Amino acid sequence: MEQLTWTGVLAPLNMVLALVVAVWLIAFVAQVIASFVAASGGREINADGTMAGETGLAGLIGTVVSYSLYALIAILLVYLIGGIFLGTSAGIIGGMSQQLLPVWAALLGLFIVSITFKRKLGLYGKLFDSTVGMIGFALVMFWVFAGFFGGVLDLVTTHDTLSQFSGMKNKVPGTPLNGAEEGDYAWFLLGGDNLARDVFSRLFAGAWIVVVIAPMATLFAFMVGITLGLPAGYYGGRLDTFLSFLANLILAFPVILLFFLLVTPEIVLTGIPNYMAAVLFFFPIVFVGVLLNSRYYTQPSFRTPLLIVVLGGLVWAYLSLISNKGTIVNNDSYTIPGLPQILDWIPMPPEILVVFVSVVFVNSPTVFRIVRGLALDIKTRDYVAAAQTRGEGPWYIMLWEILPNARGPLIVDFCLRIGYTTILLGTLGFFGLGLESESPDWGTTINAGRRLLSIYPHAAIAPAVSLLTLVLGLNLLADGLREESLRD
Repeated sequence: MEQLTWTGVLAPLNMVLALVVAVWLIAFVAQVIASFVAASGGREINADGTMAGETGLAGLIGTVVSYSLYALIAILLVYLIGGIFLGTSAGIIGGMSQQLLPVWAALLGLFIVSITFKRKLGLYGKLFDSTVGMIGFALVMFWVFAGFFGGVLDLVTTHDTLSQFSGMKNKVPGTPLNGAEEGDYAWFLLGGDNLARDVFSRLFAGAWIVVVIAPMATLFAFMVGITLGLPAGYYGGRLDTFLSFLANLILAFPVILLFFLLVTPEIVLTGIPNYMAAVLFFFPIVFVGVLLNSRYYTQPSFRTPLLIVVLGGLVWAYLSLISNKGTIVNNDSYTIPGLPQILDWIPMPPEILVVFVSVVFVNSPTVFRIVRGLALDIKTRDYVAAAQTRGEGPWYIMLWEILPNARGPLIVDFCLRIGYTTILLGTLGFFGLGLESESPDWGTTINAGRRLLSIYPHAAIAPAVSLLTLVLGLNLLADGLREESLRD
């Protein structure tokens, strides 16, 4: 078997792609320069008061930018669609496109359904009216589907993430597999790492670790921040002063030093991360319990069984999260029993628990401050005064009057914070904190590849670009949500 090139039989398109990119970049720079000239001279106004379209040189440059961008997208689609049908005949890009076919199908189906019913889907549906929001959503969902199909179903990966193959150490992308047997994928599409493992498979298996931990840790941080931030902003006084002091105290502590402390073996053996998990993971139970109780307080016949079922399930999930192999804390000095293994339905390895707790603990104070500030502002609105006049309880007002009206900024911050958490997870993996050294998460993979970066850059560049695109997608998604929430 021969070494794969990047585009294979589609190589004639490479020159066209380079030409289109060059034209687009030149036109874009010219448009930026022309915008300053147009801004200083002003624009013509139509008789009906609307702004006149750009004409002359500025209009021509704008047209070139638009059409060159459309041409660029069309060429990329040719690479993608051609790769799906041609496979490795279209080179490395073709091989990856074909392997990612389940991801493309899921992404296409999601967009078709979402766009078809977007007028019935609230703020999520309005997201598809924003070009920036759609691009961000596409990038985020690409990695969600890629992580699911690669890390859970193994439909995307080509080799086992821990298997080492003779002669494949530090091989460049597109290298054929030595001694490939029947049923084995014949190439390392993105090359091999310093332990002769397939970079492509580790990249997409590691995506699942990121797309699960980052949103879930952010969600738990929001549960903590909302549960404490609402009463702090609504009541004020000594409660606000005390909780704000604790939040500022945590924020003043160096984050990396905090992580170093939490993952130190001596600290882990004391059970401190487990105790922190027991406290932090309890907040979602408190939040949901108070939320349902305040909403259905006047309907006890419905409220009581609802709380029993919902809180019972949450308590089971809570005990399953903080338990590991039947214990909550297990060291040489003492053991605290947890949920029996037969009932422990959520696997939470100790190294993942430490990272999860660390991320929640660091993000919670920031969310608290945001929610507190929103509560301080919204509690002065007329509809809050009207609820107080009706005799509604404080928690009903906080959770069913103030919180829904703060959803716009909170949703935007949630997306941005997932991006920050993703970077934080990459940083932890890069420094070897918490996660196992064999973990395929992107931070650990970048750390392993950086040692030979000047000679074999592919092992580090692939996860670094993946991290970049996911965070970029989350930022664009947040911009799109912010834009649509302001129109709402």
